[in-house]
Amino acid sequence: MGGPSSEHEVSLNTGKEIVKHLDRHKYNIGSIVIPKKGSWFFPKPIASGVIVFIAMHGEFGEDGTVQGLLESRGIPYTGSGILASALGMDKPRQAALFHQAGLKVPEFIVLQKSDWRKNKKRIAADMAKNFSMPCVVKPANRGSSVGVSIVKSGKELAGAIQFAFFYADLVMVQKFIRGREVTCGIVEGRGGVLLPLPPIEILAKAGKFYDYKSKYSDGGSEHIIPPKNMLKSTIKKIQDAACLTHHVLGCRGMSRTDFILQNNGALHILEINTLPGMTSTSLLPESARAAGIVFPMLLNLIIKSALRKRRPAPYQR
Repeated sequence: MGGPSSEHEVSLNTGKEIVKHLDRHKYNIGSIVIPKKGSWFFPKPIASGVIVFIAMHGEFGEDGTVQGLLESRGIPYTGSGILASALGMDKPRQAALFHQAGLKVPEFIVLQKSDWRKNKKRIAADMAKNFSMPCVVKPANRGSSVGVSIVKSGKELAGAIQFAFFYADLVMVQKFIRGREVTCGIVEGRGGVLLPLPPIEILAKAGKFYDYKSKYSDGGSEHIIPPKNMLKSTIKKIQDAACLTHHVLGCRGMSRTDFILQNNGALHILEINTLPGMTSTSLLPESARAAGIVFPMLLNLIIKSALRKRRPAPYQR
């Protein structure tokens, strides 16, 4: 838990909640806290039969880095493998894959920091002219809504892009889609069969959208399970789409996909999270609980998935 990313504190909270809820009758539990400076260690010697429950959000813990390290040591770990984890943190590439799979993805453009430094005024002016407002500006490879802004006019664009570049070398500018913000979690059941959880509608309260403050502060958002006045056919559509995004990236163990549902029924994919939060305000445990899966049961499912062979989970479209 922890790690050197901008999501260090969230990772610590996730790790603490996991340790708190693991079944101590089944597991011999220990924890490794990785400081923000990045210095850390493996306990030596590593006992046979050990499995790592990854609780590191953001870069290094969620992007395939620690997954590669664990695989090089032959240590089973929870969640997705190297490639799916890397794609889960790469918003433009996952968006391209989702679009290729027939899913709706809001129109987007990717900017590089080197180009931005050379031509800030021209790029901002061109985008303000050619890209419809409002739009969403975000780092292309960060989570927890870090560095994200909703831009309502061309005058705000340059500042929002500069803010996003503070967190990453690639920035994604995306069309803003009006509608209901919903999310849907996936866990793997017996034999690796995908189990879509009840969708949650998210109403941000602490910020203008579901930003970092809304996600992690007490009372920062309202989570509605099931979403009010939503047809069963729409709920199934959301669940099917979440299963498909999980399958397209080759995720394992669990994932959570965020959507915007328009009034006309169109469902747009925002992004997938291959390592959802497990804090007291996190969406995946809350959705699992609504499905009758209490936190220790959820953790057991994730661990069992990690102990199976790392092959794609069964899925039928």
